Amino acid sequence: MRHPHPFILTDHAAVVMRERRISLEWVQRVLGAPRLRIPDAEDPDLFHALAPIPERDGRVLKVVYNGTKDPWRVVTAYFDRAWRGML
Repeated sequence: MRHPHPFILTDHAAVVMRERRISLEWVQRVLGAPRLRIPDAEDPDLFHALAPIPERDGRVLKVVYNGTKDPWRVVTAYFDRAWRGML
């Protein structure tokens, strides 16, 4: 894994990560070595980084972040069922 770009969590991201039991290490891993990175369909400043998390039975973690800021701003993170088994 390459070292991810510096990032910070928005308040919303911190709350939902805690509620969803998503570790900061997993977010770092996905941002550092995404299997897929796609632009947001509605907001040109946002990107979606996706990668499976072996510790969660290979479920795909999606990390949405603002890649135009420095450091990046992680907006939210969640396990996206639509991508299960696809990455």
